[in-house]
Amino acid sequence: MLREKFSTAMKEAMRSKERRRLTTIRLIMAAIKDRDISVRTESDSKVGDPEIIDILSKMVKQRNDSIKAYEDAGRLELAKQESDEIDIIREFLPQQLDQSEIENAVKKAINDTSASGLKDIGKIMGTLKEAYSGQMDFSQASATAKKLLS
Repeated sequence: MLREKFSTAMKEAMRSKERRRLTTIRLIMAAIKDRDISVRTESDSKVGDPEIIDILSKMVKQRNDSIKAYEDAGRLELAKQESDEIDIIREFLPQQLDQSEIENAVKKAINDTSASGLKDIGKIMGTLKEAYSGQMDFSQASATAKKLLS
């Protein structure tokens, strides 16, 4: 279970005095706890691994956006920090698909949804998100789908 991995990784980071890693893992755990609290009002359960993967994916996306903003502003040291955090977060995500695997998944989704044009991008992306949550860069998948359908 991912929660156990975070706990173990946090203890290891404390022992080895890896400040950046420890801070990032604490941020992950805080985001999960926030989601737990928001779900608690609906039921007595905590979020599971699929929701945690979604949280991690969003954290990576936020940091990628921050990297671009920092680079545009000439703040390369902050961009490097964000990049380091992405590397740490990705350790807990499932193995990412490479470009050829993304292209194959998009082709399969196009066939499965009988997509015929750009108007069907939403159906394709829905199918991909359901099947490959946390495993691919969906902006890359969207660009691939648009290329294949046009």
